[in-house]
Amino acid sequence: MTAAITLQELLAWNDEAAVFWNEHLVANPKLLELPCDIGHAGTVQDFVRHIWGVELIWAQRIADLPRTAGADMPKGPLVALFGLHVLAMQICRRLLADPAHDWSQTITLNYDWLPPASRTGTHRKFLAHGLLHSQRHWAQLSTLVREAGFPAEFKGDLLFSSAL
Repeated sequence: MTAAITLQELLAWNDEAAVFWNEHLVANPKLLELPCDIGHAGTVQDFVRHIWGVELIWAQRIADLPRTAGADMPKGPLVALFGLHVLAMQICRRLLADPAHDWSQTITLNYDWLPPASRTGTHRKFLAHGLLHSQRHWAQLSTLVREAGFPAEFKGDLLFSSAL
């Protein structure tokens, strides 16, 4: 056993969280209408679109595939949004299964909002970032729905994951 956490394990953890939230939101559709100011999303549905949309964009970027523009991503229903996650996970699993994929290959992002020192990173770093980005937002969503009176019983901590 290695002391390191693999990208495959992070991916499995991320997928567990996404499946939980998809099932929870399917069972509680009114949650999608809750106001949500995280990242100026507007509603929980918009926030979920952001989470799964970003997963897809990072996967496409790392796989050197054409990126889906934000305007071209579905705004709903939930099943279409979850499709963004499913597609992102398919791309990531394919990359992780490819022994020839060069995880040390770098990408440089040209966004003014990113500090210059953070604009270049390896495929490995950017995939880890994309997966942890989702986990961070699921934790925020858990707090939001609990404070709105809809506890989700989300067990998002790595401690509770079967991925490790």
